[in-house]
Amino acid sequence: MDEFLDYLPENEKEIVLFPRAIILECLPGCKEKLAYNVPYYYRNSRICFIWPPSVPWGNVNIKGVQLGFCQGYLLRDELNYLEKGDRKQVYWKCFSSLEEIDVALVRNFLFEALEIDSMSGRK
Repeated sequence: MDEFLDYLPENEKEIVLFPRAIILECLPGCKEKLAYNVPYYYRNSRICFIWPPSVPWGNVNIKGVQLGFCQGYLLRDELNYLEKGDRKQVYWKCFSSLEEIDVALVRNFLFEALEIDSMSGRK
């Protein structure tokens, strides 16, 4: 993880570290592992990820640091906070600055994503 963080430009690193701290707070005991060269967070399965724009992703041009939810389609999102694009399962939110991060809303999504993951582990 240290190598990943060292690779990032300072402005991205700052934005990556903030949701990372929220994730580690809200998902205690989760596993943090690099996949596709970005951090993913697991319990029974992949719960979420943080994808900075400096890490290439196919032909997609990311305009900010993405906080993605692997089972995003199962999350309640009455405010349409999460972006869906043409994805069927993974939903995300892009952040270009720390001020754009709604901490309470992100926490709620993380707690709900953890609950979804816990239910999938019981099957």
